[in-house]
Amino acid sequence: MHRVYNFSAGPSVLPLPVLQKAASEITDYQGCGMSVMEMSHRSPVFEAIIADTERRLRDIMAIPDNYRVLFLQGGATAQFAAVPLNLLSGSGKADYIISGQFSQKAYQEACHYGDIRAAASSEATLFDRVPEFSAADLRPDADYVHICYNNTIFGSRFPEIPDTGGIPLVADLSSCILSEPIDISRFALVYAGAQKNMAPAGLTVVIVREDLLGRQQAQTPQVMNYQIMDRNGSMLNTPPCYSIYMCGLVLEWLDGTIGGLARMAEINRRKAEKLYRYLDQSHFYKTRIMPEHRSIMNVTFATGDHDLDAVFSREAEAAGLVNLAGHRSTGGMRASIYNAMPEEGIDELIRFMTRFAAEQDHK
Repeated sequence: MHRVYNFSAGPSVLPLPVLQKAASEITDYQGCGMSVMEMSHRSPVFEAIIADTERRLRDIMAIPDNYRVLFLQGGATAQFAAVPLNLLSGSGKADYIISGQFSQKAYQEACHYGDIRAAASSEATLFDRVPEFSAADLRPDADYVHICYNNTIFGSRFPEIPDTGGIPLVADLSSCILSEPIDISRFALVYAGAQKNMAPAGLTVVIVREDLLGRQQAQTPQVMNYQIMDRNGSMLNTPPCYSIYMCGLVLEWLDGTIGGLARMAEINRRKAEKLYRYLDQSHFYKTRIMPEHRSIMNVTFATGDHDLDAVFSREAEAAGLVNLAGHRSTGGMRASIYNAMPEEGIDELIRFMTRFAAEQDHK
C-alpha cells in the first residue's frame, strides 16, 4: 500500500485505522447488509450511529449538558450567515475580531443582517498575529463577539480564549477542533466544518448554549434555524450520514487509540514545535507569524522567492509530501499538520526541506 504524507488544509488526512475500519464496513455495516451510505437516515441503525457520535463528542470535549449539538451542512461558510440570523436578537449589534481571511468573510456576510463592527483587526500587519483587544474595546450591548480561533490560511491562532466581559463569544473552530482540550463553557456557540480534523467534507458541527435557541430573526430559513434543527434531531432534512458515521470513527480513535484530547494536544504540540524549531534556525526558510500566536495545526513558511516556492512544492510532491503549496492568496508553503498527520510525516518533511535548501545553496 502506498500512502503519501498529505499536508492538505482540507479536506485533510484521516487516521489510517479509521479509513481501514470504514473500508471493512463499506458494503455491510455491522451485519445489516448495506452501507451507511445507502441506509435511511430514519432507520434505527442510523439513529444509533448519530446518537453514538453525539455521545462520543460530548464525552471527549466535555460539552456541558446545557449545550446542544447540531450536525448540519453547508460548511463554516453557511454559519457565517446562520450565526447572525440566529443570534442578532437583542440590540442587533455584533463585534467581529478580524484575524484572517475566514473571520473577514464571516464579518462581511454578517453585515447583511445587522449592525456589525470590526472591533479589532491585524490586517495592517498582514495577519502575522491575532489582534489584541479587551472587553473595553467591545460594545457592551453587542449580542455577541465573533472570532476565528485558528487561522488556516495564515497560520496563526489565539493563544488563549479571549475575555469578552460577559458578551456571548462565538468561535469558528474549523481548523482546530479536537486538537486540544477547550472549555466550551467559555463560549456561547462554536462551529466547525468537519473536513479538517473530524471527518470527510459535508458535515458541519454546531455546539450552542440552549438559552440562545429561539432567538432567530423572522427571515431565517428553516435549515439554518438552530431551534428547528435541534427539535428535529439535526434531521429536518437528510443529514450528511456518511460524514457523521466517519466522525464517530474519528472520535473512537481519539478516545481509544490516542487517549483523549489532552494526549492529542501533547502530540500536536510536539509535532509543531519540531517544525517551528527547524524553521527558526533555518537561513533558507522564513515564517512570518509571531511566535506567541503560531498555530499548531497550520504552519506557514516561504523561501522569499515565488518561483522557488513553486519548485519546492513540485519536488516535495514527487517525494511523497503532497499539498504543501500555500493558499493562493498568500503564496509560499503551508504544512497542515492535523491530528492524523503522524510525527514521521514531520520528520520526513524536515529531511526534505534540509535537502532542498542544501541543493539550492550549491547552485
